Amino acid sequence: MSAGISARLDRISTGGRYLIVPMDHGITMGAVTGLKELEATVDGVTSGGADAVLTQKGVADRVHGNTNGSGYIVHVNGSTTIGPDENDKRLTCTVEEAIRAGADAVSFHINVGSNYEPDQIEELAEITGKAERFGIPVLAMAYARGPGIQGDEPEALGHAVRLAEELGADVVKTGYSGDADSFEHVCASTSLPIVIAGGSKGTDAETVEMVRGAMDAGAAGVSMGRSIFQHDSPEAITRAVSAVVHDDHDAEDALSAAGLTVEA
Repeated sequence: MSAGISARLDRISTGGRYLIVPMDHGITMGAVTGLKELEATVDGVTSGGADAVLTQKGVADRVHGNTNGSGYIVHVNGSTTIGPDENDKRLTCTVEEAIRAGADAVSFHINVGSNYEPDQIEELAEITGKAERFGIPVLAMAYARGPGIQGDEPEALGHAVRLAEELGADVVKTGYSGDADSFEHVCASTSLPIVIAGGSKGTDAETVEMVRGAMDAGAAGVSMGRSIFQHDSPEAITRAVSAVVHDDHDAEDALSAAGLTVEA
């Protein structure tokens, strides 16, 4: 690993642990709750302990100035929920453009097992090669999605994260298999730091318990979007997740520390 990549990984993490809040959903879903006032949401989650936020390049100017010293990741591909196929992620940004937008890292989404896997493999390999030349880390969002694939199967998730490592990523994001025991296989499938996706917004307890399970299995953190930025208090739920990721609290203590109600 080059000195540049190592230094920039430190900008998007704390002590090797990652709490990333992706907010690239504007291209995917439109201006949903939490993204209309993007500046306030960025300020809230980074005040709550997020190590980095992630967006598409076009809103970089709305991110900078509101990160409270946290890192910034630019996502380089995307699709929409109203298009012909959401799995068909297309390139939206180059590594050079991300650098000009002030990125500390870039991220790329690949759907392993989908009809678009071959093209996305080539694109991820090209992105990691270019990023390495500039000393920019790559977060690969490697999901198991496609015909006949259950996206929470440990074997499929393990294949996805290993693919990301084989193609030169520095950090890998994937889905959660549902429990710590099964997720241990996923974590053992790669030497890369693994961060889990949040998926659809659940209760506060469900969110924090999922994070606790992933960390117990060997994950390095989270990359959670809607569960955080669509919360009534993005800052508070970020504090709760941070208490698990960075302070090793159990779920109940984390919720209490953040001032959130612990459901019976």
